[in-house]
Amino acid sequence: MTVTTNRRRWLGLAGAGLSTLWLSACDKLTADPTFSGVLRKVEGVTMKAQRLVTDRKALAKEFTPVNISKDFRANGTRFPTDEEYVALLADNFAGYKLVVDGLVERPLELTLAELRQQPARTQITRHDCVEGWSSIGKWTGARLGPLLDRAGLKPNARYVVFHCADTLEQTLDGTGKYYESIDLIDAYHPQTILAYQMNDATLPVGHGAPLRLRVERQLGYKHAKYVMRIEVVEKLDAVDANGQTVLGRGRGGFWPDRGYEWYAGI
Repeated sequence: MTVTTNRRRWLGLAGAGLSTLWLSACDKLTADPTFSGVLRKVEGVTMKAQRLVTDRKALAKEFTPVNISKDFRANGTRFPTDEEYVALLADNFAGYKLVVDGLVERPLELTLAELRQQPARTQITRHDCVEGWSSIGKWTGARLGPLLDRAGLKPNARYVVFHCADTLEQTLDGTGKYYESIDLIDAYHPQTILAYQMNDATLPVGHGAPLRLRVERQLGYKHAKYVMRIEVVEKLDAVDANGQTVLGRGRGGFWPDRGYEWYAGI
């Protein structure tokens, strides 16, 4: 049995129970430096093992239109109430611009019309949630790799961070804003796209309109919705002059900051 098959089987048997554990106890667990250290070591082994046995450009399984799920669950934030997002939605995203900045030679600001003119890909893939459910959907969007090439990565670029429009919880340290990140290997994977269509229709709000990340070889919480800005960085745990983490709590994503694996390969 392959590493991928084992992981999918584990998800089906234990995903719901594990997600409940994380949601109720992750803050206490991640406050324990011993637990956090063990978690990061196991995560590193998982990523190295998968990349050792799987070609970097190997595609996630794709399906046919007959396989598309009739009811594709929308989880996480379903309708952002952040002021900026509400204003954009009211104008049908006419004023939306995706910002691409950070460690790039040519920062970009792209409208949805301009994004639709970028090299695109359509794929029918399975979305696997850490809660233990899966759904199949058809996605169309701009490929991330060519977009990064257009911006021009600087030599010290290592990670791509997706800043989103939704605040999942109010926090004193400002880390409640949803964000996610991937490395350059996954950023340049052929199936990594910024989707603006789902099932041949404009991407619905519940599924991340106007733009969501699809990184098909990772679990669902990595597929950031409501993407507003893409920032290229060297480190995920960088700190400012005051010793404060620049990105969330320094673990590379809203859920990784709260105990989930940063690398969620399947």
